[in-house]
Amino acid sequence: MTCNLQVTRTLISVMNTTKPFARSPCAVANSLDIVGDKWSLLVVRDLLHGKRTYGELVASPEHIPTNILAERLTRLESAGILIRTPYQQRPVRHEYSLTPKGRALGDVLLAFVRWGKQHIPGTVALSQRVKREG
Repeated sequence: MTCNLQVTRTLISVMNTTKPFARSPCAVANSLDIVGDKWSLLVVRDLLHGKRTYGELVASPEHIPTNILAERLTRLESAGILIRTPYQQRPVRHEYSLTPKGRALGDVLLAFVRWGKQHIPGTVALSQRVKREG
């Protein structure tokens, strides 16, 4: 009995030092809390394809509203997915680039591409669409 009580106290003290999860410790749920909206992965996709500025990102074919783009960029930066660097001082303008954590989402996007091409007729990867338009 004493051993169980000591183990319980140790687990509680360890649990109190970690950040509590919003819903559960499930990796899928926590990943979706960061990039599970309908815009965040598209921003990551565009950064992976070389877009860097706000203007380039807002010009994407999905036409993300500017207020939502600004909020997603802030959220992705605070999550450590991207960094912003000023490239102009007056007015201040930033360019965006993915961190290693953000670049790792490329594998997730490739899985979406494979799944979409297999199960949603007529879909293409962005690079295929660019080649056809160019």
